[in-house]
Amino acid sequence: MMVACVINETVTGQACIPSNYSRILARELGLQVRDLPRLLLMTQLSVAAFKSEDTLLTAQQQLQILHNSLSLTDDLEIGFRFGKRLTPATHGALGALLNSSTNLLVGLQALAVFLPTRISFLRLALIQTKQRVTLKVHHEGNLYSEIQQMVSEAIALVFCECAEFINGQTVDDATISFPYAAPSNQALYEKNLPCAFAFNADVLTIELPLKSCLIQNASANKESFALAFAQCEKIRASLSTNKSTTTHQLQHLLLNHALGRLTEDEAAAMLFISKRTLARRLQAESTSFRQVQDTILSQHASIYLRQSELSNDAIAALLNFHDSSNFRRAFKRWFNLTPSAYRALYKDRLH
Repeated sequence: MMVACVINETVTGQACIPSNYSRILARELGLQVRDLPRLLLMTQLSVAAFKSEDTLLTAQQQLQILHNSLSLTDDLEIGFRFGKRLTPATHGALGALLNSSTNLLVGLQALAVFLPTRISFLRLALIQTKQRVTLKVHHEGNLYSEIQQMVSEAIALVFCECAEFINGQTVDDATISFPYAAPSNQALYEKNLPCAFAFNADVLTIELPLKSCLIQNASANKESFALAFAQCEKIRASLSTNKSTTTHQLQHLLLNHALGRLTEDEAAAMLFISKRTLARRLQAESTSFRQVQDTILSQHASIYLRQSELSNDAIAALLNFHDSSNFRRAFKRWFNLTPSAYRALYKDRLH
């Protein structure tokens, strides 16, 4: 029996998810045009609209399509098959940004910032230590277990494919932990994943050594990266500012003020909440004011160092650090390198 796939109403509003993902899924399912109405049940989408390259989907529509797709196949491998189809080229400007990133760490940092502009119900938290990088993929709303498994399998494959492209080798030293009990098709995980995997995690979690994230991308291109970054920023700016999550609202505020100048108290006041409430809501979204601000500042610092000849003092001033020493300490916390070493390393790898 077909049912409506209901998720948290706060994430269903704006249409920003490219419909090409669902068309790729339709092709992977082997659907013909006559089959599309079944895929689109309860989405209020016409076949003509679905086939249009310009059509964007809401989170509700996208998840309903995923739900419908599971009723059209009994293939236990569909999540992996779908993920394998989602090559970097299918992700538009975000895919170009990943492909041209200096290394996997830079690509993942960009992904954490811009992923919600492509898949509005997903959030990526990136945690870096001296030895490891951990990614935690959060979803908004309550997903049916079958959809959660399909989405998790697809994301795992997308990560492996993108990481392999950037590193030039498989990420066999990664561990992917899935947010559900070991499924009946566990053998398919061994077949499709080049790395270790586990189950029963709180959220989809990917861990790998920091050194694997710092391997030079042979396809790195600073001009392409700068162009793709600008395009991603433009897409984000074009989306409605009335976002459902506090993280989105805070990002919008920070990006629309001089970098580094907006304080936590000022941001809370602009959102008409107390500083304590702001901190609590951000914590519920697995982040904090400092993490959101650091993500934005670190991305801009990285761009300035790789794409310009600005001095450290000039960059520190642009990012509103009191002096270059404070900027240097913050940058070393973000990248485990000083600004000068980061710039030198990037230039050395280009030659």
